[in-house]
Amino acid sequence: MKIKYADFVTSSAKWQQCPEPDKPEYAMIGRSNVGKSSLINMLTGRKKLAKTSSSPGKTITINHFLINGEWYLVDLPGYGYAKRSKTERLKWEKMIRGYLLNRENMISVFVLVDSRHEPQKNDLEFFEWLGISQIPFVITFTKADKLSKNKLEQNIAAYKKTLLKEWEELPPMIVTSSETGMGKDEILNYIEENNKLFFESRKNL
Repeated sequence: MKIKYADFVTSSAKWQQCPEPDKPEYAMIGRSNVGKSSLINMLTGRKKLAKTSSSPGKTITINHFLINGEWYLVDLPGYGYAKRSKTERLKWEKMIRGYLLNRENMISVFVLVDSRHEPQKNDLEFFEWLGISQIPFVITFTKADKLSKNKLEQNIAAYKKTLLKEWEELPPMIVTSSETGMGKDEILNYIEENNKLFFESRKNL
């Protein structure tokens, strides 16, 4: 798949305000400063499509981008920001859970994790909640260019070992770098295959 058009559509404070659920959509989420905006910009070939907030953790909106006029890429606010108040964290949790549980056209969630670090507690808890809620997700490692090939392989192996303590089967994993473009084709191929299934299912209704 090639992305020819990528346009910002809207920011929503509640999942009920999101665009009509008539197109397949894929959400991106992760800890604050994991490189989400950079990955979205790399995927779409638009350097400033997703903007990095000057106050990380403060913006709590669901941002929709329409891709090729056919599907949505959704930028969800990051989690794990230390300075966010308890009230803000609860507001974030309510909005994200509402979106993920009720958005009928949401196909899969790309959960971004920094490949340089060992598994974080809030990432593992979020994976567990997605699994219990039966929400498909892809673990998307970011910033792979910041490590040597051997170190990257070691970190990912350690991640898999940690997950297999709780999971019988590992979710899909994609390794990315916004600097080099690594992982772009894998992500877009994954989306393309799922889009086909979405539109085929709609034909049969």
